[in-house]
Amino acid sequence: MNRLLTPPGELDLVRFPVDPRADLRAWDAADEYVLRELGGVDLSGAVVVLGDRWGALTTALAAYRPTLVTDSHLAMEATRENLRRAGVAPEDVRLLTTQDVPPDVIDVLVVRVPKSLALLEDQLHRLAPATHAGTVVVGTGMVKEIHTSTLELFERILGPTRTSLAERKARLIHCVPDPALVRPANPWPRTHALPADVGAVSGLTVTNHAGVFSAERLDIGTRFLLQHLPVRSGAEHVVDLGCGNGVVGLAAALGNPAAEVTFVDESFQAVASAEATVRANAPQVKTHFLVRDGLVGQPPASVDLVLNNPPFHVHQATGDATAWRMFTAARAALRPGGELWVVGNRHLGYHVKLRKLFGSCDLVASNPKFVILRAVRTGVLR
Repeated sequence: MNRLLTPPGELDLVRFPVDPRADLRAWDAADEYVLRELGGVDLSGAVVVLGDRWGALTTALAAYRPTLVTDSHLAMEATRENLRRAGVAPEDVRLLTTQDVPPDVIDVLVVRVPKSLALLEDQLHRLAPATHAGTVVVGTGMVKEIHTSTLELFERILGPTRTSLAERKARLIHCVPDPALVRPANPWPRTHALPADVGAVSGLTVTNHAGVFSAERLDIGTRFLLQHLPVRSGAEHVVDLGCGNGVVGLAAALGNPAAEVTFVDESFQAVASAEATVRANAPQVKTHFLVRDGLVGQPPASVDLVLNNPPFHVHQATGDATAWRMFTAARAALRPGGELWVVGNRHLGYHVKLRKLFGSCDLVASNPKFVILRAVRTGVLR
């Protein structure tokens, strides 16, 4: 049953995109734990929720007109849908991205601890100036998500921090902001130079905002793809799908200056990283930067080449649902003869799904850990 029991009543909550067949709930024990804790907190001031996974916390606190800060387009859309289901007027909740200007004042800060410690560090730095001695700060997460390093971040950026006892494998973080605390500088965004053996982008400098996949160095899967990118020429529309910091799309743009390249990711931090990377290295190329659910909504038959390194986990859940959605939308967006190039771990078996969707799938390159696959759009959608 996908209903969360809260003091205001039961909430019918969903993840986004909404899938009636999915059995994953839109909240967990950490959300329930912090909502019980907030029952004893004065919420009449400015309430900010950081990192709500699917909008459960924001929807449950909607009566207090909270502000949500999130890096995830999918989380933001899930929140909008859950607010709609709860009958909450859109203007009653303020939705901000992690790239937006943060609130001026925060009286209650609820932090859903993210998987990325770097993203938590960056966002605490950004929100800390709005806190004061009376701000109530409560973090929440599953026990396996809260580490000593997590608590150290709260201590270093906000003030004295302690944890609660665990309940149903969830834990709370209590932090008391110290206005006199001298904070270190926010180290994000960061840059690093690419290695010398990755084609058109060799030696270039990449910008990474906090939370972006492999922000410290080039990941080995992307490196493998860069070493085997197709050689293309002429006017065409290329999409870097799940672009991260944009190095794959940048390589495609530099390899074919006549191409138009679209960078797409559901992370606001990722798209900001891609835009900064491209602007610094190739301001002359024709580019678009989009935060959305992959290629869902892209006009049919409008793309010539899609380059993709799909994720296989969402928060703590692993699976191929995200990759399947990416592949399906990519096929719909490709023109006849258009190509989808995918790099993935060998054990994920993406070739099976690509053959089912496209009718065939070619192995471009492989090594002991990764494969690069090529699927060509032919015929009409099935």
